[in-house]
Amino acid sequence: MAKRPVPRYDFKAFGAAIKAAREGCKESRKKVGDEMFISPRYLANIENKGQHPSLQIFFELIQRYHISVDQFLLETPPEKNTQRRQLDALLDGMSDKGIRIVTATAREITKVEKAED
Repeated sequence: MAKRPVPRYDFKAFGAAIKAAREGCKESRKKVGDEMFISPRYLANIENKGQHPSLQIFFELIQRYHISVDQFLLETPPEKNTQRRQLDALLDGMSDKGIRIVTATAREITKVEKAED
């Protein structure tokens, strides 16, 4: 039986998001490769060439860097994009005092943005 002709999904945007998140965390490809038991070259190919990662590596990368796959796989706007997921991860690690500071800051930003409208 012949294979069904299906265009391969382009993982370049996903790779770019992984690279940006990894660099934002100041992690080297070697460090990530050692921790995930993959070669730094494999990670570089995912980041720079859009190489298709295995499903397991894809899953581990989105979890590690709090990446929303919705923006890459769905045509509808994501409920929580990558930036919101990364912010959630930061908030999860904050103390109550830090949460109060972030909340007060967010309220002030909201007031300023509403005043500009």
